[in-house]
Amino acid sequence: MSSRLVGVGVGPGDPELVTVKGVNALRAADVVVVPVMDTGERGRAEATVLHYVPEDKVVRVVFALNERSDRGRREAAWDAAGATVAGLLERHASVAFATIGDPNVYSTFTYLAQTIAGLVPGVAVETVPGITAMQDLAARSGAVLTEGTEPLTLVPVTAGSAVLKEALAGPGTVVAYKFGRQAAEVAEALQENGRLADAVWGSALGLPEESVRPAAELDGTPLPYLSTLIAPPRRDGGRGGKL
Repeated sequence: MSSRLVGVGVGPGDPELVTVKGVNALRAADVVVVPVMDTGERGRAEATVLHYVPEDKVVRVVFALNERSDRGRREAAWDAAGATVAGLLERHASVAFATIGDPNVYSTFTYLAQTIAGLVPGVAVETVPGITAMQDLAARSGAVLTEGTEPLTLVPVTAGSAVLKEALAGPGTVVAYKFGRQAAEVAEALQENGRLADAVWGSALGLPEESVRPAAELDGTPLPYLSTLIAPPRRDGGRGGKL
């Protein structure tokens, strides 16, 4: 039988937001891989996983998670991580990879799966969906992501503030991921497009250091890297006005 690599979304940080299917997948796997930075500190995925599986079942694998400028270093980290996971798949029938949020939304799992496909012929790759940061922030802040026919645009601000400004100029709700280091530019873009008053941002969702605040309080101070922003459109039509 072929080996299985399962990407499991474990949510944005709150262990209670892992789905039942996600918990079952973590427990059913022979080993659970968690990504860590080369500095070695415990990340959100690992901390969440340890609520559901014993530590001796967890394998920590180093990824260059935030490396964007040094392509060579990033590729080397992916290759090394892929080789480690490929070795695990040679010895185990089922390997789970835990990723924050959802494995199909801006996840390290995407790159790992591509690497493994070339290293382990016949491997079966599956994913278990997870709750995303935008869903969690919407629930914690009371922000409504979409109504009626409104579109929803998700933008990683690591792509540059121009991409965010273009999205804010359009219709529907705009969600910005990873905007913490460009908080000043984000606040300016919200102001320019009349989106500041109703926008909210959050970081460390579900963790002791959680912060959920109105975007109007952004003062240009850099925020945690994994900060999330929700900027709804104007809704002046009353109940069902966007249908």
